[in-house]
Amino acid sequence: MPQTTSETTTSPHGSAPAPAPQVWPMLRARDARALIRFLTEAFGFEATAVYGDGERVAHAELSWPEGGGIMLGSVREADDDPCGLQPGASGAYVVTDRPDALCARARAAGAEITDEPADTDYGSRGFSARDPEGNRWSFGTYRGAPHPVRS
Repeated sequence: MPQTTSETTTSPHGSAPAPAPQVWPMLRARDARALIRFLTEAFGFEATAVYGDGERVAHAELSWPEGGGIMLGSVREADDDPCGLQPGASGAYVVTDRPDALCARARAAGAEITDEPADTDYGSRGFSARDPEGNRWSFGTYRGAPHPVRS
């Protein structure tokens, strides 16, 4: 379930609380319904809203169980597309406490693993994958730098 703007999470670095996730990357897909199935089965997103007729998806929201989510829709072959994104041109970093288990799940669902699970020099453990549309996904334990304490 997406978090509301009134929720906060404690920074792992002991500084000011981090605000609830409110950045929702957006992407377009050639086959949005197939991408939604893939993202839910392979990565564990939850389809919280899907609007459209037939194979066309006008708007979809997929929540990330650990906070935040993504929005997507079918690509429009019109010059007046307000989004203007091309399928496969997006990328996102997604925080997870279980990167190894998630990588195994993604692999079992047919995801192309582009970077195997590994530890980084900045204290994260993660992996990267590509979805069937070509978008790049990085999953890891790094939750961002500590937020400065505001006075």
